[in-house]
Amino acid sequence: MRTLPKNWITEGLIDFEYKKYQLLAYLQEAEREFKAIKLYPMLGDLIEHHRTLNELNSGKTELSKLFPKALNGIDLNNSQLKYEPKVEDDVLMHEISQITSYALPKLKYQIEEGKAIYDFVEEQVEFEPIGIQPIYNREGYILMTRESESDVHAFRYRSNLIQMAGEKFRSIAFWLVGVFQKSLFTTLEKLKMQLIKEIKELPNPATWRLHSPHSVPIEETLIPVGKRLLLKSVSE
Repeated sequence: MRTLPKNWITEGLIDFEYKKYQLLAYLQEAEREFKAIKLYPMLGDLIEHHRTLNELNSGKTELSKLFPKALNGIDLNNSQLKYEPKVEDDVLMHEISQITSYALPKLKYQIEEGKAIYDFVEEQVEFEPIGIQPIYNREGYILMTRESESDVHAFRYRSNLIQMAGEKFRSIAFWLVGVFQKSLFTTLEKLKMQLIKEIKELPNPATWRLHSPHSVPIEETLIPVGKRLLLKSVSE
């Protein structure tokens, strides 16, 4: 996947036509990914680039922080390296302002395209518990299936509370425990029982079914959708 460096606007040749070419090549790659219904990591990458440029445009991020810097000395008293910018930002402000004004609406448009696909996938999938759910549901399994395929991707999940800047957030991690074949004799209920027998750590796990009527990618799309749906469902 073609990526755009984090500080692409200040790296290399700072020229509007060059940066325009660099951005459009990246956005073409984003469009190809979205046409293949591959949402992540591209959608998150686009959002991060838009946030950085928007903060730069509104003055929340100092331009000098984005420029590459050269080592010009060592502060022995404080054991710190001292850097200076390689370029003066006042000389390039007009060019960078032009690039930013051009890039922001194009990034926003591509983000909206990705969000529309995400919302469509989320609306189409079926998400439901398998069997009786225990009171403790912050870890367990999610079984992912697609209409035209017999594969069942079984993931174990765990949800945790993390604290950042005084705020609490819930995170969720997935890891694959196996890919199984669904049949008349191997139902999702039986697969749940098989997992309970094989993985003793979770004797009574919360188990969910996520089914897509379309053959969308597991890694790039169904996992992000599954994480969001689980975060809405797990208990505080």
